[in-house]
Amino acid sequence: MRHFGHLADDVRSRLFLEQPRTFTARSAPAVLATALGGTLYSPATRPALAADIRKQAARGVVSMVLCLEDAIADHEVGAGERNLVEQLTDLVNDFTDPTHDHPLLFIRVRAAEQILDLVERLGPAVGLLSGFVLPKFTPCGGGAYLAALAAAEAATGRRLFAMPVLESPELAHLETRREQLFGIAELLAGHRERVLAVRLGVTDLCSAYGLRRSPDLTAYDVALVASVVADVVNVLGRADGTGYTVTGPVWEYFPVQERMFKPQLRRTPFAATAGTDRASGEEVRRRIIEHDLDGLLRELELDRANGLLGKTCIHPSHVPAVHALSVVTHEEYCDARDILRQEQDGGGVLRSAYTNKMNESRPHRAWAERVLLRAEVFGVAREDVSFAELLSACLCG
Repeated sequence: MRHFGHLADDVRSRLFLEQPRTFTARSAPAVLATALGGTLYSPATRPALAADIRKQAARGVVSMVLCLEDAIADHEVGAGERNLVEQLTDLVNDFTDPTHDHPLLFIRVRAAEQILDLVERLGPAVGLLSGFVLPKFTPCGGGAYLAALAAAEAATGRRLFAMPVLESPELAHLETRREQLFGIAELLAGHRERVLAVRLGVTDLCSAYGLRRSPDLTAYDVALVASVVADVVNVLGRADGTGYTVTGPVWEYFPVQERMFKPQLRRTPFAATAGTDRASGEEVRRRIIEHDLDGLLRELELDRANGLLGKTCIHPSHVPAVHALSVVTHEEYCDARDILRQEQDGGGVLRSAYTNKMNESRPHRAWAERVLLRAEVFGVAREDVSFAELLSACLCG
């Protein structure tokens, strides 16, 4: 797999100073956690699930969750399991072909006992799985999920990752949040080698209070959600070796039809770019509106500022935006390298190469290390390449 691998070689060469590196399902956990990017969820009941996976992989999606939980009705669980087994079995031969990219595939279960049952029913097709998404994860119920996952690993001889979803009402409620978070941290610490990332279930957290954000608001505009995100990152997102990758919440809105320009988009500072092979700033704005991405882009920026990486996606049009914003800018790259070089030389403070900020080696070291890991996975944009150009290339394929 390779981010932006679906783009032509000459397009990647024009966009990237350092191109994204390839990785596989067997790569180091830190690489895979960073590489998740926009994780696309799909109901396990979809009749064309295998074809969907092939199509999305060809469009640059590198991680997908096949959902047996909230995405389907209660009475559809049995049919969803059968369809999942049939569809993944159909995919086995396809993705043993080295010319096909193999996306990271996860199954979101409803109950711990489904994990071992599905692994047994999948047979050789279990080789397509990277792990399981564990819903409504709590200190009380989470242990059963992790024990089932360990049993599945033993039965298959394969590495299977866990991605617990924090979305229970107890996490939203102030009087129980602290106990929940420290209980989850203690539980996950005993299974650190198999916890790939921690996911946030903001829709369920909002439901505990009858809340729903509009497309004009980000998750961070909802005070309750913002407080939960901050506390989750505080406990589970630390950069001292005890933390995990925490992924961004789902953006619930997706395009139905092209909308009229919104005032805030008319003010968006996309500069027109020169050259006949580059989309103009106006064209990029049109594409953003067509794909209904303006709110998503604001939320992605806030995700990054609040320590989140990657995002849950329920529509394919969201994935290119997540990936385009994950590319390391030339300025970030210069700063990160300078910081780590200065740290090797004994620390201190230096002016950035862009002469617009102070880079202090020790306080900024963890940030710099994360930037260079993201650069390895998503690449580094050339100095004159903007986010608008990256997104335009992704949307055009």
